[in-house]
Amino acid sequence: MTKEMDKLLSKHKKLIHSENQKVLSHVQRETSDWIHNTVMIQGCDVPFKYNRKKRYKNLKGSIVNITYYPSTEVIAGFEMEIMKTTRIKIS
Repeated sequence: MTKEMDKLLSKHKKLIHSENQKVLSHVQRETSDWIHNTVMIQGCDVPFKYNRKKRYKNLKGSIVNITYYPSTEVIAGFEMEIMKTTRIKIS
């Protein structure tokens, strides 16, 4: 882990950083202004979500370093746990 990442983690106590995680699936959905991305990581049943302005290459099968916050989202009246991703980078 880099000094920059250590500094960020110490500043934001709820932020989590995981390295060398395998991506099982990656879905990109277009909205009016953003591309919504959902990534599933091996060994985790909770989706990792983030937005980008442009499409990105498919990460399925890639090994990534990912920085995120645990969060919840209400979908169709049901509260679901998600991981709000702040940074994702191919290892």
